[in-house]
Amino acid sequence: MQRIAEVVRSGRILVSDGAWGTLLQQKGLKAGECPELWNVERRPDVLDVAKSYIAAGADAILTNSFGASRLKLGLFGLADRASELNEAAAAVSREAAGADRYVLGSIGPTGKMLLMGDVTEEELYDSFCEQAIALERGGANAACIETMAAIDEAVQAVRAVQDNTNLEIACTFTFDLTANGEYRTMMGVTPQEMVDAIGAAGADILGTNCGNGFERMIGLVAEIRAAAPGVPILVHANAGMPENKAGVDVYPDTPEMMAAMLPRLFEAGANIVGGCCGTTPDHIRAIAAEVAKCNREQP
Repeated sequence: MQRIAEVVRSGRILVSDGAWGTLLQQKGLKAGECPELWNVERRPDVLDVAKSYIAAGADAILTNSFGASRLKLGLFGLADRASELNEAAAAVSREAAGADRYVLGSIGPTGKMLLMGDVTEEELYDSFCEQAIALERGGANAACIETMAAIDEAVQAVRAVQDNTNLEIACTFTFDLTANGEYRTMMGVTPQEMVDAIGAAGADILGTNCGNGFERMIGLVAEIRAAAPGVPILVHANAGMPENKAGVDVYPDTPEMMAAMLPRLFEAGANIVGGCCGTTPDHIRAIAAEVAKCNREQP
């Protein structure tokens, strides 16, 4: 398949998928349960999630491997199954995607902090390396290093993928809008700092996920675009900012609301769009319809 960065540089906007945790919870995933274990123990349910996003019009889908580093799986006593669970995650998404849609191997934070001495650079690198190799073996086209907050951890992930696989590399950070109107991660990283460090490390695609709905993503994407004029930008937005109702987080943005904000997001510089927390196949279906319209209008 043509590399994702080449596709978007040709002028085409791509659609990614939506939330996985939201749908797995609807299928019975309990709090404190390991989602990645479902790749082998409840494979049909994971496959159904992947297929639902392909049916909704996604050009690319993630894998159920966000927390599948050996460092994170160790919390469940599953560290020695990291390779197995990552390969299974990619294989499930590849089956759903077929030969003509992209599979993005999801690699999330380990939960360990170099700054606090929880882990060494070598341990991070080795953990990400194991994960990336298994995702590629299972059929991923690219690695999506996502929900990052710290540059040092993200750099180790990018380098591990780059050194040990042929996967294309996307890396997205999660930013909050501060009281003085600046976007920063929980570790204080700015969009400019993210672009400088992660671009230099070798990522092919940069962007942001979680933390914000499309409305807040517009200004954030504009900042990333200003810092990285020629780099493809990926956005996985929440379905708005969560509202707590009766002890449950509810995401207010409907599929129609998210789709209506896309022209402004594209104008800001986004090339690949999908959803994060609270988004469903219905959201992706509405996004895909708007993206198809925009692609038709391209000169």
